[in-house]
Amino acid sequence: MTEIPSVLACDVGNSAVHLAHVQGDEVTSPQVIRVGRLGEINGHLAEIWPQIPPPKKLVAASVNPTALKALEAAAAESIGQNVLVVGRDLPLPIETDLPDPKAVGVDRLCCAVAAYNRLGTACVVADFGTAVTVDCVNDAGVFLGGAILPGLRLAADALHEATAALPRVDLSEADWVFGKDTRQAIVGGIIVGARGALRELVEAYATELGRWPIVILTGGDASLVCRRAGESGLVQAVVPDLALRGVALAYYNSLLT
Repeated sequence: MTEIPSVLACDVGNSAVHLAHVQGDEVTSPQVIRVGRLGEINGHLAEIWPQIPPPKKLVAASVNPTALKALEAAAAESIGQNVLVVGRDLPLPIETDLPDPKAVGVDRLCCAVAAYNRLGTACVVADFGTAVTVDCVNDAGVFLGGAILPGLRLAADALHEATAALPRVDLSEADWVFGKDTRQAIVGGIIVGARGALRELVEAYATELGRWPIVILTGGDASLVCRRAGESGLVQAVVPDLALRGVALAYYNSLLT
């Protein structure tokens, strides 16, 4: 390509719609619209779209059909654009070793291709969002699969809703070892438990790969699990906009096929 197109990339998730202008490696104008406030999408699109230089496309990866419909309606109404959807209008962005690649959440594939595109070597991507996904890509750039766990806040809500006495807690960094009250015990259990699950899964993946992979974290709760990349020797980087980079890559890859 002689000119890198602009992409208004949208990650349509269970809790929110994230969007940003992506052009090559540059990500700007990030926006977040919570699922309970999808009526605000029109205004966000009308504001950001005119600022993006042509040639440009609106591209989305979605695991939430209802929110995707709201995005498509807003795009048609406010900026007169169709949404190119990864896995529907665009090919899946990464080769997989799966029996049914289209059955996997496309957000997982977008995160994986973004990580591998930057690293060019085996890696693990852990996305700490509404759910937690921990996925692996091998040295050849093939998505091998992974694991899905309850998200940190989902786990906290479940403890409150399924018990008679445990309170609903706000999550924070767990900078203690022994929880001295119920809140600390819950927060510590969830946060440290997530770190332990991540380490156990990465160790299992490393055994299959034959060496230790690079570990990348993303998602809204990644900073709770890893305060500083490199601190524990397990996580090499935290990349909040990884999915959006992968959405743009799915479009760029489609231009090269």
